[in-house]
Amino acid sequence: MSETESSAAESKPTITSYDDPDAPWNQKYSDAEIAHWNDGVIEEFRANGGKVGGAYEGGEIVLLTTTGAKSGKPHVVPLGLLRREETMYVSSFIEDKYPAWFYNVKANRDVTIEWGPTTYRGTARALSGAEYDEFAGWVVANNPLLAEYQAKVTRPLPLVVLELGEPI
Repeated sequence: MSETESSAAESKPTITSYDDPDAPWNQKYSDAEIAHWNDGVIEEFRANGGKVGGAYEGGEIVLLTTTGAKSGKPHVVPLGLLRREETMYVSSFIEDKYPAWFYNVKANRDVTIEWGPTTYRGTARALSGAEYDEFAGWVVANNPLLAEYQAKVTRPLPLVVLELGEPI
């Protein structure tokens, strides 16, 4: 690592609190910016074999392509990849509603998962019932940011397990 890379990595703030004012989810954006929020991240991810900079630098990101529950059209969303041992899962910090990708997964579990430089057919499964309760308990105990978020909202965390299929 060069001195420039080392100093950039060292100066990057670490987000340790859901309420951190520097966290991307706590920034104010216009409706136009929100409408195209993911475009640059998706482009950068694909151009750099799954690596992105900015607010998501150093994080493990996947691109999840779902089929619209209402439209039937493909929708791509970058999500932070979380893990429980070998289990890959995703969630979201949207406070006023569940994200569209969550509804899409509930309507159609078949997804495409871009992880690093590889694209996979996959399955996304929204957890429910006793399985959700057990998994959510573990998530809240082991992920401080999601625990803080859950303490601020009244509805359950959206928790979706990703299962990789064959590379495309």
